[in-house]
Amino acid sequence: MSDWHIRLARPADADHLPEIERAAAVLFAGDPDAASFDFDDVVSAEEHRKLISRGHCLVAEIDERIIGFLAAEPFGRELHIWEMDVHPEMQGQGIGAILLRACLIDAGNAGFRAVTLTTFRDLPWNGPFYRHVGFVEMDDLPAHPRLAKLIADETEAGLPGDRRTAMIRFLG
Repeated sequence: MSDWHIRLARPADADHLPEIERAAAVLFAGDPDAASFDFDDVVSAEEHRKLISRGHCLVAEIDERIIGFLAAEPFGRELHIWEMDVHPEMQGQGIGAILLRACLIDAGNAGFRAVTLTTFRDLPWNGPFYRHVGFVEMDDLPAHPRLAKLIADETEAGLPGDRRTAMIRFLG
């Protein structure tokens, strides 16, 4: 039995989310492509508040301490996951999987046709993790201009373009 639970994010939660994102970034420390990453360049609390106001962000907490989150934003009939992180002290307990499954349920109940994201295709806690719950890589990225632009922007910002992918999970 676990002591943590998930819930919809509230505006006050936003102040805690950048710290969790920074802490979770340690997973990238051993990746050679991460040498140029600025691990302090995270989504700001103010930006999180804007995403939270859209109604599809989730947090995981234990004893009123936030230990993980999923930040998502609607784009037409798609819900886009911008970020999902679990504090390193709490990883390996299924928190990320539950956050993701709750997001998929929320998206389906809200009438979205799909959930999208961009990620590293090769890191075990990225591409393979999302494939395990039904996401597929977008083979025809030019047919999805919003995601194509995200990948281009990420590559321009210094992420390795050959390792980045856009993924989609169709609902219902």
